[in-house]
Amino acid sequence: MSKLFGLVVCGGQSSRMGTDKSILEYHNMPQRYYIYSILNFCDNVFLSCNTNQAASIHASYNVIIDDSQYSNIGPMAALLSAYSKFPEASFLLVGCDYPFVDSKVLKKLIQNRSNETDAICYFNPKTNFEEPLLAIYENSCLSNIVKNFVVGNYSLRHFLKSVNTKKIIPEFLESLTSVDTIKDFEKALIKLNENSGK
Repeated sequence: MSKLFGLVVCGGQSSRMGTDKSILEYHNMPQRYYIYSILNFCDNVFLSCNTNQAASIHASYNVIIDDSQYSNIGPMAALLSAYSKFPEASFLLVGCDYPFVDSKVLKKLIQNRSNETDAICYFNPKTNFEEPLLAIYENSCLSNIVKNFVVGNYSLRHFLKSVNTKKIIPEFLESLTSVDTIKDFEKALIKLNENSGK
């Protein structure tokens, strides 16, 4: 099985939030650094970001900047840019908008890796959605992502439906909570404080 690289997807414009979601703090540090820190069980870890974000990232972090040819295609840009640099690797993608994700949640994805699957992702039975930014993309499927890009199919969620993907449900559905607005951010902070007091 190929080496697994962690890829923290810092995201794009964050237009609904009004600020860069990757720098919001849920755990006393910018979320992009928190996610990076809990991926230390991967063979290597990178922050995936755009050119503007890269300028603000501390030099101690490994960075992969989105290639200009993949601009404006969403999270697929992160995966394609990483694959172009490390074509032999598999990638664990984690978005910065999941405040309740911890190392236990991410390790469960790794525990489900096998030579028979192209991808492993979390699945939310309430929304009936795959979570493409809580997923492992095995090296075996990455050439097909390139083909999808060439024909204009940029959705990673649709891609996960088209390959042999193992879908797993988390122990706590709260882990899949995505934060996209200031109101959601404030709610998440309250919930995290409640959880820490238990």
